[in-house]
Amino acid sequence: MKHLFEDSNTGGRFSLLINDRSLKGTGILNKKKETTNTIVFNVGPAQTVTIDQVPYAFPANSALALVAHHHFIFEQPENLVAWQFNREFYCIVDHDAEVGCAGFLFYGIHHPMILQLTADERKVITLLKNLCVEDMVVKDTMQGEMLRTVLKRLIINITRVARKNVLSGGKISADKFDLLRKFNMLLEQHFRKEHEVRFYAEALHRSPKTLSNLFALIEYPPPSLLIRKRLILEARRYQLLTGMSAKEIAYTLGFTSPSHFSNFFKKHSGNNFSNSRYQEANHGYN
Repeated sequence: MKHLFEDSNTGGRFSLLINDRSLKGTGILNKKKETTNTIVFNVGPAQTVTIDQVPYAFPANSALALVAHHHFIFEQPENLVAWQFNREFYCIVDHDAEVGCAGFLFYGIHHPMILQLTADERKVITLLKNLCVEDMVVKDTMQGEMLRTVLKRLIINITRVARKNVLSGGKISADKFDLLRKFNMLLEQHFRKEHEVRFYAEALHRSPKTLSNLFALIEYPPPSLLIRKRLILEARRYQLLTGMSAKEIAYTLGFTSPSHFSNFFKKHSGNNFSNSRYQEANHGYN
């Protein structure tokens, strides 16, 4: 079943899918500029989710956040609950102070971030699902705001679970964690044009060396490596999911020439772009 809310004035769309086989993401295969993010809760047995042609285990009682550019298919969508919302309904970047998920839960360096939920956490998610169903029925001028409130609570709860998993080791303080989030978000916004650490360091009011030292201190890959991996990930996504040529991909990703792109790809992936295959089981920024 699919519950849908649409705001004709803003173009906002918010949907709740319960045991609905139509759940999937077209990602960059969609010809339109897609802005819909997805949160999925597996209420059934373990299954497989295929994201950008790579299969991942999706255990029972777990949650997963997916962003607009992901192409995804679930093995058993009829056993899932999913919330989908576009930027016009709720922009996670504009409202980062409210939910603190940008650059972490969405557009973070861990991909995919599959979260195992405790019994208490599952109860909260189920309660929010039920509240959402109730608000979908009441068609009045406050419906959109009520649904946004439930969505914010959902994002905050899922983000808390994820932060607990990341910060429980004590290696990353809250301020360093937020700096890392901001870097991730900047990278997602600018990686097609900005390939140098200096740009991101200056945007964060740090020197490149300070930023690199910070990442080393919290045992994360250096910024330069994260930038390269993000470019290679996107190049492979275009290669697999579109009919774009190597030349078109090179210019789309901000390279000065196809040869520059080919040399970059071979140097940092170990394969020629024309012969490469998307074989990594975990192809995020780790």
